[in-house]
Amino acid sequence: MDIVQFPINMLNYFYDISGVEVGQHFYWQIGGFQVHAQVLITSWIVIAVLLGSATLAVRDPQIIPNGAQNFVEYVLEFVRDLARTQIGEEEYGPWVSFIGTMFLFIFVSNWAGALFPWGIIKLPHGELAAPTNDINTTVALALLTSVAYFYAGFTKRGLGYFGKYIQPTPILLPINILEDFTKPLSLSFRLFGNILADELVVAVLVSLVPLVVPIPVMFLGLFTSGIQALIFATLAAAYIGESMEGHH
Repeated sequence: MDIVQFPINMLNYFYDISGVEVGQHFYWQIGGFQVHAQVLITSWIVIAVLLGSATLAVRDPQIIPNGAQNFVEYVLEFVRDLARTQIGEEEYGPWVSFIGTMFLFIFVSNWAGALFPWGIIKLPHGELAAPTNDINTTVALALLTSVAYFYAGFTKRGLGYFGKYIQPTPILLPINILEDFTKPLSLSFRLFGNILADELVVAVLVSLVPLVVPIPVMFLGLFTSGIQALIFATLAAAYIGESMEGHH
């Protein structure tokens, strides 16, 4: 396959998989584009929850934190340690906000899908669910991660960043290019597949055995939802750190 044509084919592939659907969906027409309305609605709700919680928690900051401020500072310290471990002591600072945003958005989205009874809100078509239950969301998050680590590598090493593609030998150029395209593919499908599978399992169990049995599965889903958010954030930070360190 021609090396120049390969990235174009991969972009076309990402566009094709954005049309993957499970069940019916509620659409809006925005500027001539057809978008999944339920994904936008739940995403805006998650963003509002995050912004509202952060605003309320730090509206009156104290020198000795307590209550909500203490929790927010704990989360910030957790994200900071994650970024420091994966990116490095000297370079992690500017990336804490990006890694934290990814982690919190995915975490809250996953838990919202597992805890909130979205079914009580009726739509003309389809139903509300976690934003990460839609492959368009997970692909967008994965592509943002790709842009982030390309930007990190380029700003850190300049044009020398692209030298990694011909190391340790120019023969590996196609494989090294393929690796950069498989990273977002892996990130998006891992998150989408796990969240969708968890919601489908719970839905089937609730329909078959409405009482008792689905409860442990739902608690397990909460645990795995948090793990998926942690995995995504950890891999995003690791890719950024790798791009700045160079090829070894």
